[in-house]
Amino acid sequence: MYVCMCHAVTEDQVKKAIDGGAGTPRQIAKGCRAGTDCGSCVRRIQALLGEHGARPCPTARLAAKLGLADPEAPAAGPTVPAPAPGIAPVVPLRAA
Repeated sequence: MYVCMCHAVTEDQVKKAIDGGAGTPRQIAKGCRAGTDCGSCVRRIQALLGEHGARPCPTARLAAKLGLADPEAPAAGPTVPAPAPGIAPVVPLRAA
């Protein structure tokens, strides 16, 4: 199955790159250019890296550290504490 249609990179090619030591989408891209054009395959590449025991991408770690919701997870309600009296509430941004 193709992972990157822009550069005709298959899932097997990405898995071979991971087995060869690639641990990030950028390292995968250096070998086969997957993820360097439109970028729609980067999430699948990250998933393949996760399935093969690679560390999560830095943005996922940062979101977890900041206590932000995972964009893949369903919304669990407000995550912003109530503002002090007299201060306008902060509205969290949602990914498009």
